[in-house]
Amino acid sequence: MDLSYVMGFGLGTTLALLALLRIGQRVFSPAHTAARDLTESNAARRLLTVGQVLAVFLVAANAVKNCLEGEGFARDLLWVSAFAVVGLLLVLATGQLGIRLLLRARLPAEIERGNAAAGLAAGAHYVATGLITSRAIAGKDLGDLAISLGFFVLAQITLHVFISLFRALTTYDDAEQIQGENLAAALSYAGASIAVAIIIARALEGDFEGLFISLKGYGGVLLYLFALYPVRQLLVQSVLLGAPLALRGGRLDAGIAADRNEGLGALEATTYLATSIAIARLL
Repeated sequence: MDLSYVMGFGLGTTLALLALLRIGQRVFSPAHTAARDLTESNAARRLLTVGQVLAVFLVAANAVKNCLEGEGFARDLLWVSAFAVVGLLLVLATGQLGIRLLLRARLPAEIERGNAAAGLAAGAHYVATGLITSRAIAGKDLGDLAISLGFFVLAQITLHVFISLFRALTTYDDAEQIQGENLAAALSYAGASIAVAIIIARALEGDFEGLFISLKGYGGVLLYLFALYPVRQLLVQSVLLGAPLALRGGRLDAGIAADRNEGLGALEATTYLATSIAIARLL
């Protein structure tokens, strides 16, 4: 396909989804449009909005990549638009639900209060949801859409399960720390969420070759998620921090929960992201 045709669709789809996001905000939450949130003093709202906007870009780009065939403008417009809009709706709906499930129902109130840690965690969750949605929702007809929705549900369940498992590694309560404005804990949570989503998104790649074969391939990639455990306990805690090896807890947890050391939270997040990106590129 001609590059200008593809780029034109990419730009048009992104602008259209951003416009829909803005319209939806004006209708359902007029007090929190992107323009207002990004110019007012509430840092939590700004971080949340940035996460939502990044998710929109991810959905738009992959809708064009996965749905554009170049066999006719009308057909391309129909299916790119359909998959992009479905992806946007899924991101907004499941992003909000996921935040409430993983970080408790008090998080929206913390965001309204201006809790930057809550805004960072919520924004990161939208990015994670956008990564997964952009890879799951792909195809060129209604049959592909039905398959995409099935794998989207599976991927969302996977995301919530593995985030919960990684939260169990810490001796502190992530939700409690984030509600208490602990930015270090929010950085750790954000890095883990996006890293898990990157590997799940990689597991979703590939053509559908039958339910059994596709699920087998999906599960095979997910096994690499367990590599994030030694990254935290061995690489960060023992190699980089020089602390004794511990199967759970240790100096890293104390530094984040008790000392609120943002550097440690950022370091943990960075190593998660670097590991997940390396796995996704090497597979």
